[in-house]
Amino acid sequence: MTLPRSLPALATGLLTLCTSLSAAADVLWQDNSLTALYGRDYKVNYSLSTDDSSRGVLTFEHASGHSWGDLFLFSDYLSSEDGSSELYTEVSPRLSLGKLSGREFAYGPVKDVLLAGQLELGNMDDPDNLTATGPHFVNKLAGVGFDLAAPGFSYLQANLYHRTNENKADNEQLTLVWGLPFNLGNESFLYDGFIDWASASADAHPSMNFTSQLKWDIGARSGHPKKLYAGIEYVHWNDKFGIKDGTFGIDSNERNINLLLKYHF
Repeated sequence: MTLPRSLPALATGLLTLCTSLSAAADVLWQDNSLTALYGRDYKVNYSLSTDDSSRGVLTFEHASGHSWGDLFLFSDYLSSEDGSSELYTEVSPRLSLGKLSGREFAYGPVKDVLLAGQLELGNMDDPDNLTATGPHFVNKLAGVGFDLAAPGFSYLQANLYHRTNENKADNEQLTLVWGLPFNLGNESFLYDGFIDWASASADAHPSMNFTSQLKWDIGARSGHPKKLYAGIEYVHWNDKFGIKDGTFGIDSNERNINLLLKYHF
């Protein structure tokens, strides 16, 4: 069995192992949130007969740290003004080599090395097969992650994956994730986000998704910091879903500003 063929099993194994460990391991911290977003410049319509550029999004997010590593998951429900909808979920567990071995894996800016897995589940309206992913898919990712130290950042991560895609050829992905809190006068803000770069494959163009949120901590004004945020999300996505911009007349370069309201609990 070649390495790429074994990676789906590794990704599945990571998810299963993390689920088992969660039952017995210590939870060091956790955070849950709901976010409401609205944007008017979404690209790649759900069908040739609809204009789905205006969409509302409701997002649930969970992040937690454990004695075995960490877990992040989110689920997006997107609904367009033309009536199309999409449900997209990612589950991303990481196993810390430092925590599990009791040894330090720090070197230079690297604070820890982790085994990283990710499961992507998509369900969308796609009657004309525009997305190149298929209307329903389960993609499995497995690779290595790094926790990095950087001045001012509450977290900075880099994850390198091999992607095993259900409905298209396999490829690779580099993911960077960050959180940068800062103050302006007496007001508190948070700038966080991610960059996903996916390599080309036999049936997809390389793609780069740079999505970030600039949020004002309005909860701090009433004595409840880090609970309620308002702000904007900006999406800079080149060749969305691996569709080369201009293919069959499809505009797949997304430049989208969303208004957002986010509540942590």
